[in-house]
Amino acid sequence: MEQKAGHEKTAQDKDFVKEITPKAVDYSQWYIDVILKTKMMDYSPVKGFMAIRPAGFAIWEKIQELMDRRFKETGHQNAYFPLLIPQSLLQKEAEHVEGFAPELAWVTKGGSEILAEPLLIRPTSEAIICDFYSRWVQSWRDLPILINQWCNVVRWEKSTKPFLRTSEFLWQEGHTCHRTEEEAEAETLQILEIYREFLETEMAIPAIAGRKSEREKFAGALRTYSVEALMSDGKALQAGTSHNLGQHFAKVFDITFLDQDDQLKHVWQTSWGVSTRLIGALIMVHGDDRGLVLPPRMAPIQVVIVPILTKKDRDRVLEAVSELSAKLKEDLRIKLDDREEYSPGWKFNEWEMRGIPVRIEVGPRDLDKNQVILVRRDTGEKEVILRGELSARLPQLLEQIQSDMLKRALEFREANTRCCSDYEEFKKIVEEERGFVIVSWCGDAACEEKVKNDTKATIRCIPFDKKPESDQCIVCGQKAVATAYFARAY
Repeated sequence: MEQKAGHEKTAQDKDFVKEITPKAVDYSQWYIDVILKTKMMDYSPVKGFMAIRPAGFAIWEKIQELMDRRFKETGHQNAYFPLLIPQSLLQKEAEHVEGFAPELAWVTKGGSEILAEPLLIRPTSEAIICDFYSRWVQSWRDLPILINQWCNVVRWEKSTKPFLRTSEFLWQEGHTCHRTEEEAEAETLQILEIYREFLETEMAIPAIAGRKSEREKFAGALRTYSVEALMSDGKALQAGTSHNLGQHFAKVFDITFLDQDDQLKHVWQTSWGVSTRLIGALIMVHGDDRGLVLPPRMAPIQVVIVPILTKKDRDRVLEAVSELSAKLKEDLRIKLDDREEYSPGWKFNEWEMRGIPVRIEVGPRDLDKNQVILVRRDTGEKEVILRGELSARLPQLLEQIQSDMLKRALEFREANTRCCSDYEEFKKIVEEERGFVIVSWCGDAACEEKVKNDTKATIRCIPFDKKPESDQCIVCGQKAVATAYFARAY
């Protein structure tokens, strides 16, 4: 029997998402419910490891596609480096070893033999890549080296959360070599801007770019920069990092080149990366109590077509939606859900939960009126349009949804970003309001540590070209040298 105008859901259909805990009740459980209910991942027998299911991996593939295009447009090439790193290579750089020591996973046996030298599964690839670069770089003509790899890494985490913090995760890691410090710094900031622009343009996630404090920088780096996003529970998430490694690793691994002035010099290096935690960011920034809400540019399926079938008009409706799907597939990512074992209302709920940006409903009455019904996932708004207008309207609607999602995320961040000059007020904001808190800071790591001990908030980044709001450090009252964004974070 055909559903009535608007194709409303029945009470039975509405029970579909009851297994998702509301955000306001338990945010952490809401997050887990969403990723499990939408079949984005499944837990492994080994703690901290996960299987990324097709629904989740399709999003990672879209991240790879859109990010990789940006890398190649700026002259970078992809390569692949070994998974296992000899212990002796890692131990060449003491600060690097110390920074990763608690998270290292070791291989000590090959087959039935104990290895003469233990091997570690890469937590990051600076050590092994620097070993190769020491052989590949001979002359200034070999520079710059602009290489990226898409791979997995292992960091033995004690506390894990799917996508956000796992013992094994997928990422890209860029590793470059340059003739001068200026070139390396320009590369570091170029990549940081690629990350910021990607998050905003493709993922509809506004991000703040800035420098990490000395305490928070990457082990062995000269300077670390990051892009920081705000999740819908008020916690921050480090969405990407770009490191100017200086000549530190080059000197340790003897990466030298003969320059144009016939002087032997060490290269200047960078490394940078984003990971599958971006999937977690996508869920938390845009998701709601019904499940995922995907920005159209990131959605593996942008539009789902749901036919409303009756015995009398079944064939007529199926023929119409098949023609419609074939036409729209030329320009958009379309899914025709013509399964007859599920009711239309059940399908509505399923595709809403999976975050598909637009749903098209077509029933016999719609065919009689030569129309279709469009439903937005982000707002639930419905629109009735003529079938002949659909090809022109859908791209416009998808771009509007993309723009509106970014606008809402930006409004949320701005509403949850506060300036503060009193330490007691600062502690209260962090505890009760959360979000970003902008303060003046003296630059002393002791004050940074005190804030963390008192509030669990850390410096997310020191923004570019932003003078201190106050002349005094919010913690110690001494002269402020920088403005810092503090927040509790994942």
